[in-house]
Parts: sequence; C-alpha cells; structure tokens
Amino acid sequence: MDHDELVRRFAALTTAHVADGCVRASVAVRCGPAGLRPVSAGDRLVGRVLPARHAGSVDVFLEAFESAEPGDVLVADNAGRLDEACVGDLVVADARAAGVSGVLIWGLHRDTADVQAIGLPVFSLGAVPTGPLRLDPRADDALEAATVGEWTVGRDDLVFADDDGALFVPADRAADVLDLAETIRDTEHRQAERIRTGEATLREQVRFTEFLQRRKDNPSLTLREHLRDVGGAIEV
Repeated sequence: MDHDELVRRFAALTTAHVADGCVRASVAVRCGPAGLRPVSAGDRLVGRVLPARHAGSVDVFLEAFESAEPGDVLVADNAGRLDEACVGDLVVADARAAGVSGVLIWGLHRDTADVQAIGLPVFSLGAVPTGPLRLDPRADDALEAATVGEWTVGRDDLVFADDDGALFVPADRAADVLDLAETIRDTEHRQAERIRTGEATLREQVRFTEFLQRRKDNPSLTLREHLRDVGGAIEV
C-alpha cells in the first residue's frame, strides 16, 4: 500500500478502529504508552517507521533524514526519559524539509511554540526546557530499530497516531487490518445512529438479553464471542 492510500484510508478512521482491526486480524495490538500525545491537539500521524535511537546528540536524527522517504515518520527513541528533551524545533523543521510526515518521540520535546508553528505533527510524552546534558556511546543499530514502551519497531512497521495515542502495525498486514477497521467503523456508526435516534439501545442491538440467557447455559461464553455471532462490532 503506498503512502497516499494509507493517508486516505486512515483519514476516515481512528486509532481505536485500527486497534480493533488488529484484534480481528489476529495481529498483536502494539500500542505506545498512554502518555504519548500530540503537541497540537487534533494532529494525526501515519507512515512508515523511520527509527532513530538517541544517545545525547541530534546527529542520529539528521542521519536518519538522509535515508528518509516521503511520508516516513521519525520514531525517536530516547528510552522514555523524562529529564531531558531530545527533539526541538530545528529537528522538526529539518524533518519537514526531508519530507518526513511527522515525529513520534519515546521521550520529551521542547520549543513547544515553535514546534506548533512549524505545523508538522509531533507526538511525545510531554515537554521540558532542557536538552540533553550527556553524550553516551551510540548503539550500532541506532538507525535500524527504535523502542517505544515495550515494543521495538523498524522499517517494516507502520505507525498510526491521533489524540488517543499511537500504535504500530506490520506493513505487510496493513491492508487486512484497515479492511477490518473500516468494517468495524461502519458498523459502529450505524449502531451509534440507532441509539441517537431512539430506534434501539445498544443492549437491544447486540441482543444483550440473549447473551445473558446463553451465558446461563454456557458460563464460559464471552460477550466478544456473542458479538461476533450476532454481527456486533464492539471489542470488549
């Protein structure tokens, strides 16, 4: 799937839809930690991971931009540190100049006002005024993989991010996941409209009374199994 199609399809989805699509497709749901949020509310990100492990100097990010392809997302791994910012306005400006579609930081940013003025989507754990005050040895694979929370990702992965957070999907499974995410979205939209108009409560739509009766006969039955039997979309 090329980047333009990826952007077009994600524009009509949320990360929640994509996460539910992963569940349906039996793809591991690899969500970034809950603290990852856009610097500017409402910003969204989608693209191939451009990994870079920070060790105290921005040169690793500049080197990553040398091999960036249009639409890539810089995933800056600063080990989740909360004592320094590893990305500021100059790196974000250069990311934009390199054709990168956004930046996701497993760590902190700074220069918030200038970053917002640049207009490139940036996700991070928050902001702090200081940059790095140390310079550690750089890992040999600093441009091959990045860790975000418990997940290690690389060039074979895509990142999706919005106000709910971020998640990673293997690029070779993206079509399957997005197909299912779109089906879930459409079903949930129909369900929401029926609730809004007073046509049917959610309990009525998912035949919840029937589920309770079935569970009496089969105590191991889960709501998720029942929903799949009756065509519901909610993942619980």
